[in-house]
Amino acid sequence: MKKNNTDLWFKRVVKAFLVLVVCILVPVGCSRTQTPPASAAPAVEEPAVEAYSSGYPIVIQHAFGETVIKSKPERVVTIGWGNQDIPLALGVVPVGFSEANYGVLDDSGLLPWTAERLQELGGSGALIFGDRSGLDFEAINEVKPDVILASYSGITQEEYQTLSEIAPVVAYPRAPYQTLWREQILINATGMGMAEEGERLVEDLEALIAEKTAQYPQIAGKTAAFLYLDAADLSTISAYTPADPRTAFLTDIGMPLPASIAALVEGSDNFYLTISSENADMISDIDIIFTYAAGSNFTERIEGNEFLKQLQNDPLIGTIPAVQRGSIIFLEEGPIAASTTPSALSIPWAIDEYLALTAEAADKIK
Repeated sequence: MKKNNTDLWFKRVVKAFLVLVVCILVPVGCSRTQTPPASAAPAVEEPAVEAYSSGYPIVIQHAFGETVIKSKPERVVTIGWGNQDIPLALGVVPVGFSEANYGVLDDSGLLPWTAERLQELGGSGALIFGDRSGLDFEAINEVKPDVILASYSGITQEEYQTLSEIAPVVAYPRAPYQTLWREQILINATGMGMAEEGERLVEDLEALIAEKTAQYPQIAGKTAAFLYLDAADLSTISAYTPADPRTAFLTDIGMPLPASIAALVEGSDNFYLTISSENADMISDIDIIFTYAAGSNFTERIEGNEFLKQLQNDPLIGTIPAVQRGSIIFLEEGPIAASTTPSALSIPWAIDEYLALTAEAADKIK
């Protein structure tokens, strides 16, 4: 990639910002008001962030305008999902960051890859914000940040304005929870004054993914989709689109989006779509399905084997070939399920198990 070309940086990010968010229109036999969880959050093509400036001030364009960073930040705060993993991967311990809101099996608020890296860096003093029910502006202010990283988050205009009174805020470029992992790294690293280090991190992770996926040739070329299926209501099927990091990561491991879903999302950058189960035949070209083993709104835990039998016995969803043969990866709540929304640290932590599960599903395809 080219370096020290600020104009190209601006053009790329402004172009991404101008992409319009439109609704996806799909034929449905019944409506659904429940939406899939956004990670707790391409149709859209990930913008290439190809150039950086090593000098100051740094100006970063985003969905709310632009942020100016006048000098290298020393005290970094992150909010939202996975943003803390980027400074940690780059050797910087944030003075504060949001607790993980999904997949944590203890009361630490930390997913294992974050906890392990914190320990490596001696970062036990970092403040973990308990912000599941809303941002703790007082706690954020008390740690006196120089920058607030939120490239993958769901902050509102009002929250952005309040945070900006505390410190410069690096927000998402287009829409909430639609920043893919490469982009997250490049944007957050630039906000830290570590753009070139961020670029190298992306390159290292891409090399790791290529090395690991090469060990599972049965995966290559298989179509895959990340679906949300509600065990309490199978009248509809929701599919995450390539605007969502979960689906986008499937292409990273060599699994293209099925033509059926690609056609449904054409011209749109919404992060999910919903169809009636009466139209299940529309998505019969999915080779492998990823989904959560869960009941309505994740309040009722459903084990994978039990859920598979339920789906196979359903008169509509049970007609999908991937369902019939059991080429489904059921993600029980825990770190692996959380890792499906990839971050700088979760990718190397989870990729071996993630690929092994995928290969097992691929082996069922004859």
